[in-house]
Amino acid sequence: MAAHGMFNWNELMTNDVAKAKAFYGATLGWTFSDMPMQAGAYTLAHSGPAMVGGVMDMTGVTPPGAPPHWFAYIEVDDVDHRVGLVVENGGKVLRPPFNIPNVGRIAIIADAVGAAVGLMTSTPRS
Repeated sequence: MAAHGMFNWNELMTNDVAKAKAFYGATLGWTFSDMPMQAGAYTLAHSGPAMVGGVMDMTGVTPPGAPPHWFAYIEVDDVDHRVGLVVENGGKVLRPPFNIPNVGRIAIIADAVGAAVGLMTSTPRS
């Protein structure tokens, strides 16, 4: 788990998961495994034994017309507390904190210049 303030996770938002997997598999040698989620499968990308990111179907998740893109998450000590500071410091809460079982608590924000980023308090691993 990354320390507070460190980038923790990268996620490819795409409208063609199969094509993305084929590209990154052939280009970088990544392998993939699916993790079941409430809204379908989430694809984990691996470089050797290490998880390097996720791949997610962006259909219905991102605004219409948004192009495929990589999205980053920053580990924070307390998502709810940090989200409380976002508006106070000129940012905007795009999606309030929510839980993902066995992953952590996440919020999506825009910083003071409008750049979107995820904040995440990871679930401790045993």
